[in-house]
Amino acid sequence: MPPVKKPYQPPRPFPPRPNANRGPQGRRPPQREALHKINEHILAPQVRVVGEEVEGSVVMSTREALRLADERELDLVEISPQADPPVVRIVDYQKFLYQQKKKAKEIKANAVKVVIKEIRFGPQTDDHDYNFKLKHAENFLKEGAKVKAYVFFRGRSIVFKEQGEILLLRFATDLEELAKVEMMPKLEGKRMTMMLAPKAKK
Repeated sequence: MPPVKKPYQPPRPFPPRPNANRGPQGRRPPQREALHKINEHILAPQVRVVGEEVEGSVVMSTREALRLADERELDLVEISPQADPPVVRIVDYQKFLYQQKKKAKEIKANAVKVVIKEIRFGPQTDDHDYNFKLKHAENFLKEGAKVKAYVFFRGRSIVFKEQGEILLLRFATDLEELAKVEMMPKLEGKRMTMMLAPKAKK
């Protein structure tokens, strides 16, 4: 009697690995949070609509604001969720995001970077060294940088702290045409520090 052939059975797929779609230690990968609530995600019953699509600002139901946005084939975007009622704008959301990024880049490019230059003295700095450092400080201030001048007290030289304070105040007086004192001489550990900022150009 010939052997009976068993019907073909496809190979069984491997069972899914536990936590296959999770990150390290079984955690879910973080989801990117939306920057703004838009359209049906706006849950407040009333909103204040502002922008080019309305005159001034108008308080209306969220349903009515959504209807206006739909008529113009635009989005309803919540721009001030903490206001009462929340403030929204009817815009093309992708265009709105592009303009926001562009504006942020412009602000970053125009931001003034604060440069701080340090000038170090000893409590018994002689006149030659003092004048040399004074000249450097003048150049720094003319370039728009702040000047952090400090006296460093080594070992027992801390007994000359009053002398160090007098030196820093003299330094501020000699630079008064170019700088204003932002922080008066202050002793912190073995350092007495004073901060000078350039005066605004007239």
